[in-house]
Amino acid sequence: MQGIGGGGRSSFRPSKTLWLWSLVGASVLTMIVGFTWGGWTTSARVREMNMVAARDARADLVAGMCVHDFISASDAEQNLQALKAISSWERENFIKEGGWTKVPGIDGPVINAANSCAEQLIELKELPQTVPSGVTDS
Repeated sequence: MQGIGGGGRSSFRPSKTLWLWSLVGASVLTMIVGFTWGGWTTSARVREMNMVAARDARADLVAGMCVHDFISASDAEQNLQALKAISSWERENFIKEGGWTKVPGIDGPVINAANSCAEQLIELKELPQTVPSGVTDS
């Protein structure tokens, strides 16, 4: 009779049920690790992330155009003072009513564009000098 570690064959033979549950457990553990720390995502989550990224990119683009149009206006200094004088929750409406977020080819408001535009304008210490189109420094 051979003892433990005696170099003989092991008499342990896992059953098919044990093999099945081991595979299920390993699969579940792999999925938990993959989705939690491995960066795995579902296709629905990827679609949602793409929609959010496209919406944010559109808002950033329109906000940049809004800032440009705002500071290019002849009454930009007065508008900026008025914008800074009103409360933060009214700024979005001020920008929308001024028409600075309207972009040809886009019907309706662009989500977050007016708010982003207002935030960028509020951060300005002073209005940058604008160069009329068609004029270049030589």
